[in-house]
Amino acid sequence: MGEVNTFIQSVPLNYFIILSSVLFSLGVLGVLLRKNAIVILGCVELMLNSANLLLAAFSAYKGNSDGQLLVFFIMVVAAAEVAVGLAIIAMLYRNTRSVDVSIFNKLRG
Repeated sequence: MGEVNTFIQSVPLNYFIILSSVLFSLGVLGVLLRKNAIVILGCVELMLNSANLLLAAFSAYKGNSDGQLLVFFIMVVAAAEVAVGLAIIAMLYRNTRSVDVSIFNKLRG
């Protein structure tokens, strides 16, 4: 375990922060600019994974496993989010034959 931490710690922490920030920004832009529900779901996953990368990097640099435990819980939440999101997208496609989220504006209850 010590060999892994020294390898990870050989990469400067700033690189992890910059990479995570770029990935999170790309995810936010994808959510805001895209209209395809599947792409939006993928961009939300990208944002969650960028947070996981940063938590794992900080955990490795600090030398404890608290961040890695949080990564595990975020992965569980992301899996549940994908299951619910895909079910909603499947129902949207079944009713409208499209996965365009602008259709949600036309729905009435």
